[in-house]
Amino acid sequence: MSKREQQRKIKEQKQQAAKQREHTKKTALKVFSFGIGPLLVLFVLYTLFTQGPTYSPIEVADNDHIRGTVENPVTIVVYADFQCPACASEHQTMSQAWPNISDKAHLIFRHYPITTTHPHSWTASLYAEAASKQDRFWEMHDYLFATQSIWSAMSDVDGEFDSYALELNLDVEQLHADMNTDEVVSKVRNDQRGGNSAGVRSTPAVFVNGRQLSNPSRARIIEVVNEEFEAAGG
Repeated sequence: MSKREQQRKIKEQKQQAAKQREHTKKTALKVFSFGIGPLLVLFVLYTLFTQGPTYSPIEVADNDHIRGTVENPVTIVVYADFQCPACASEHQTMSQAWPNISDKAHLIFRHYPITTTHPHSWTASLYAEAASKQDRFWEMHDYLFATQSIWSAMSDVDGEFDSYALELNLDVEQLHADMNTDEVVSKVRNDQRGGNSAGVRSTPAVFVNGRQLSNPSRARIIEVVNEEFEAAGG
């Protein structure tokens, strides 16, 4: 498949995803309007207002956390678990690659806590997401990965994470309040749901313009970003 065909395919996928979301909304509204049963209505309302929308790796959501300039044509989406050792390694790899690609790409982080193997990953995601309400998402993101070897072995991480928040000059009381809001909890859940739909089954999962990289090494990331940038006419 040529680069032009790849770009056309990505555009078609975006359009199809948008149409599917619009169709789902219209169908739910019809169900609600005709009232075909209280249980079904409750289910539809739960789906619309509790779960919220999900986004594919070729889409940029309004509530995404973006590092870099969104106008850059290459989109990198990383689904990661803060307690996953491989994710911490990927974070280091991406940090090393970033100076070589920051003028071509923008980086999006999405939560994918795997609590069956990493019991503190959900709490870590909530802390990072709540920190975003004080414009400190990336600072908390970097701090959690940098200190992963310290807190991963703890039985209770709340006090440790609070100390990180203080180091970042966050309002800890406000942080705790934000962690319990539907907005923050839903963001983490919906990121994971979107990852499931995209085929993510383990972390880290790195996508470049919708292409999942099987070996996201520094060299491979730079190589694929350069390919996509050239295909976009950069």
